[in-house]
Amino acid sequence: MSAIGESIDIDPPTPQTAPQEEAEFSVEKVLDKRIRGGKVEYLLKWKGYSDSDNTWEPEENLDCPELIQIYEDSIIEVKPLKSEETPKTMSRKSIGGVAKRKMVEEIEKPRGFDRELEPDKIIGATDSSGELMFLMKWKGTEEADLIPSKQANLLCPQVVIKFYEERLTWHTSCHDDEER
Repeated sequence: MSAIGESIDIDPPTPQTAPQEEAEFSVEKVLDKRIRGGKVEYLLKWKGYSDSDNTWEPEENLDCPELIQIYEDSIIEVKPLKSEETPKTMSRKSIGGVAKRKMVEEIEKPRGFDRELEPDKIIGATDSSGELMFLMKWKGTEEADLIPSKQANLLCPQVVIKFYEERLTWHTSCHDDEER
């Protein structure tokens, strides 16, 4: 069977008029890749369905290796570095390839609580993304990740409380008198 239109047996969104039985659906294209809970998932475009019906599916449920390979080849078109190449001897193209490969590795690297590390402390907070985010330092590593405050509140409430307690300032009446 050709790479395009490979069939797999999973449950993507079904139209409301379709019977509620398990059917075989065809993957038209692999659109994206992510790692959730240490497992690889692919965003799939289903043949005969609109983009709003695209779904994330775990790699182990898929039976379309050619489509996955086409997607992987499209994001990493980089030749491996030769051992004798140094930054001074690399061409502009191979330097770009190194940067692209590192960027792909960073994207695929688990983040936040998906790293399954124990939170150490909150270094700071920001709301630049429109929601409150904490910069979390993890035990056993120097790396930190931005994580949603809602997630931290649920998964490590004592770390959140400690962060806020360290930033509390108390105003007393005698302190207020000194300012006048």
